[in-house]
Amino acid sequence: MAEKTTSDGLSQEERDAVKQRAKELRAQAKAGKSREAGTKQVLEAIAKLEGTDKVLAEGLHKVVGEAAPHLVPKTFYGFPAYANEAGKVVVFIQPASKFKTRYATINFDDPATLDDGDMWPIGFAVTAWTAAVEKRVTALVKAAVD
Repeated sequence: MAEKTTSDGLSQEERDAVKQRAKELRAQAKAGKSREAGTKQVLEAIAKLEGTDKVLAEGLHKVVGEAAPHLVPKTFYGFPAYANEAGKVVVFIQPASKFKTRYATINFDDPATLDDGDMWPIGFAVTAWTAAVEKRVTALVKAAVD
């Protein structure tokens, strides 16, 4: 995890993420809900990743394209993300390298319909993209948009 914090309690990585998000929001306002612009942003974000983070992001991008092609690619705090028709992020990947964590996570935001009683997981630690992981992520993405 990020070590040093600034006077406002945020690490430098967190401050950078906030600045990145503001930049994304300005770019997204200009582009509207353009699938082409969003795809370009996501592919650029994936291209900047390395190693396992890149493999995981490419895997998620492929799965979303096949399992939920109606979701619109966009970036979310610099992360590859996929939003519903209202522009709300449904699923995104947080690369381990972004905050120097031990593992990347695939996360589902509030619009995802993974509800299962009174409690359900919305974030999944991922250390490798395997056939089993792809199968599980595919099922989760499909459930999230049903």
